[in-house]
Amino acid sequence: MAGTTVEDVLAELAALEDPRARAVNERHGDDYGVNLTKLRAVAKRLRTQQDLALELWGTGDTAARLLALLICRPKAFERNELDAMVRETGTPKVHDWFVNYVVKKSPHAEDLRTAWLADSDPVVASAGWALTADRVMRKPEDLDLAGLLDVIETQMGNAPARLQWAMNTCLAQIGIEHPEHRGRALEIGERLGVLKDYPTPPNCTSPFAPVWIAEMVRRQDAP
Repeated sequence: MAGTTVEDVLAELAALEDPRARAVNERHGDDYGVNLTKLRAVAKRLRTQQDLALELWGTGDTAARLLALLICRPKAFERNELDAMVRETGTPKVHDWFVNYVVKKSPHAEDLRTAWLADSDPVVASAGWALTADRVMRKPEDLDLAGLLDVIETQMGNAPARLQWAMNTCLAQIGIEHPEHRGRALEIGERLGVLKDYPTPPNCTSPFAPVWIAEMVRRQDAP
């Protein structure tokens, strides 16, 4: 809706705040209390508004930033803008949505993937690994999968939590999508034991790589 101001949107988000939702989210390191279904409804009504998205991002408010990522135009961002934004994402949900909803759709995604993999900031590096896991699934050509496994094997065990999660996702996707590397991926996962005891709800697949790989392969092979 043209003419909507950032103040209007912030007031609407404040009205949607649910203290119980915030309490749940805070246990996962996030600091917003807006139901995401309701947030998506706001985004659907606003539609794409790049200028408003930039203003919402600039507020630093987590709910506002999540909304910004839904109404922005991913291909409108320059490389340096995306590089600056990844360093500002802060909370896990904003970081995840930024990578998945914006960077993956950007023409700069591959350039940033390789740059971020080598970044000394573990949060930035985790974005590089998330993009790499996506490439393992969708466009593995020219990826050195054995080399990625070498890095995962030596670094994942002691990596900070968010980086460890992204590396583990890449490990699992290599094992799921590439049978020639599956045995090694399983062995690395078993030996390192990363996320082996992660609490997993009923009917959900454990993020522990050997279990995750085995379940996805079973589904692929199911008649």
